[in-house]
Amino acid sequence: MPKIPEKIHELTVGQLAARSGAAVSALHFYESKGLIRSRRTAGNQRRYTRDTLRRVAFVRAAQRVGIPLATIREALAELPEERTPTREDWARLSAAWRSELDERIKQLNRLRDHLTDCIGCGCLSLDTCVLSNPDDAFGERRSGSRLMVERPAGGRTRPPRDREPAAEECC
Repeated sequence: MPKIPEKIHELTVGQLAARSGAAVSALHFYESKGLIRSRRTAGNQRRYTRDTLRRVAFVRAAQRVGIPLATIREALAELPEERTPTREDWARLSAAWRSELDERIKQLNRLRDHLTDCIGCGCLSLDTCVLSNPDDAFGERRSGSRLMVERPAGGRTRPPRDREPAAEECC
């Protein structure tokens, strides 16, 4: 890993990539999503403060455990600007994510346990299969590989009654 002299307080995108292990394209993506910030030089080159190294490490660690980028951005927004996230910051924020991760682990364990049943059964019935139709949410109303949007008389699309309408289904 390349060493950056202590007297250098800003890093180029290449230096940040080399030190963090993240691809330049990933750093640009993180910046576009508001996870890290840079300033532009007179020549329009990005410059990152040294604390960005810790923020990138924070983002990558959170991603590895499956935390969505939007949640990571919200967590980073709670931290003061121009300050390196500390061990205490990570402990506080990761504690908030624990229940979400525990729920995902339960779901993955259920999937693993039922996957063997499906392979043994071979039916993959979309009416009763716990993988294709968890908790049999729509089994009472209809079967099939997809839940089709209902179309009442008049042709206007409306969502099924079992869930909130998505933004594109509303108007």
